[in-house]
Amino acid sequence: MSQLSFDCLNEILEYLDDDMINLHSCLLINHLWCEISVRIIWRYIWNYETSNFRTLIACLPNESKEILYTNGIFISAPTSRSPMFNYAAFCKVFSVDIIDYNKIELLLNNKNIGEDHDLSNNTFIVMQEILKLYMKQSTFLKELRIYKSPCIASILLYPGAKDYLKNLSKLCCDSNTSSEFFYQLSQICQNIQSLTIFFEQVISNKLAELISAQKNLKVLNIYGYNGEEDLNIIIPSLTKHSNLSKLCLNVLGVSVSLSFITIFTNLQELDVTFIYIHDFVIQHAIFPQLQILKIHNVSPGCELLIKFLETNGKNLNQFYVSNCDDAGIDNSLNLAIAKFCPNLKKLSTGFENNELDTLKIVLNCCQCLESIRIWCENKLLSEKEALEAIVKYSHKNIYEIILYNEWYTQSELLPEELESFFESWTNRTPQKALSLMIFRQNIYSLYTRDKYVEIIEKYIKLGIVKKFEVR
Repeated sequence: MSQLSFDCLNEILEYLDDDMINLHSCLLINHLWCEISVRIIWRYIWNYETSNFRTLIACLPNESKEILYTNGIFISAPTSRSPMFNYAAFCKVFSVDIIDYNKIELLLNNKNIGEDHDLSNNTFIVMQEILKLYMKQSTFLKELRIYKSPCIASILLYPGAKDYLKNLSKLCCDSNTSSEFFYQLSQICQNIQSLTIFFEQVISNKLAELISAQKNLKVLNIYGYNGEEDLNIIIPSLTKHSNLSKLCLNVLGVSVSLSFITIFTNLQELDVTFIYIHDFVIQHAIFPQLQILKIHNVSPGCELLIKFLETNGKNLNQFYVSNCDDAGIDNSLNLAIAKFCPNLKKLSTGFENNELDTLKIVLNCCQCLESIRIWCENKLLSEKEALEAIVKYSHKNIYEIILYNEWYTQSELLPEELESFFESWTNRTPQKALSLMIFRQNIYSLYTRDKYVEIIEKYIKLGIVKKFEVR
């Protein structure tokens, strides 16, 4: 293993991207393993511990160290030796607000800092020097996250900042970020492909200009709760982005026409959260490439959404729908899913406890289903009813079942009912290993008790169950 080429070993260790413990164990094997592991460990700034930031301070140029010294900031390096790598160059996703938090942690451990004013001032100074270090890197940053940081206004003035950010492909920010920052960024970055905006009370007047400047915007995520003026401010700047492939609108409390969505004829994924279903005024729009549809907080009366499915349902392979209270999804909508969405591979919906026949119809008509998520709470089908229907009426492709209980319920399966379900699944032809996940608010779930654990482990060993999880 130690003789593997750089590219081969890099591909292997990429699988440990989320496993920091094992990645750190690779640091001690040899220099090659260490270098590749370091690149992965330092990729995402939110993975940094206090020790990472101490290392970064050790990497600061003498000019920056002199600034810290002049201001009475003494943060010891993790080792007396010079840093082995240019660690800042490995960062591909940068978040300014996380630096705020971690710098405060660092400075809290500095015995030379006294009053809160000194702590705040010194934190700002350290943040500035760290940001300067990153901006000077010869590598290009892929993703930038900017939330409520005092350093935002000056970040683009640091030497090397324009080159460091010019190939930015993903940006996440608040709407109240400095207008000067948005303006300067619009002059530097015109190839952002994914943009996420969190609307605050204040909306920078250069935000729309930044959106308009982009030449290849593919993904747009908008989160807002303030009022219809939020969307109206940026809607004109969206009109040139007809090639958008994914749009997420989480606009609770915003009563505004969604008719502007019709310009995005190349949408492949649409994710909308709202209160008023009558705002869904795109029922006649045609999206020939739409594959994933997610509609949250649907209120009773789904005629507009049903009409939309009649036009666009055939091409959908994923459909997620949830309601705005503890009632089930309108029965007419579930019947429309069965009628107009025959090619679904993933479905999330809910059925009231008198609509078992509707679930059977959906399972019979959607023969491509591989994964189904069903809400089971209050007036909805119980876990037992849902599982019995799925194992009896679903087609051979299904291998994943997710039961979701948002509220506290007592509808858990008895041990003999759980075993009966697994036995029935064993007899399916062809038999596919099952992934069963149950989400519930009751953290003291019965499924963690010995009798249940014994049954679950039995069928995992038999290869009937691939994964069982309760959250």
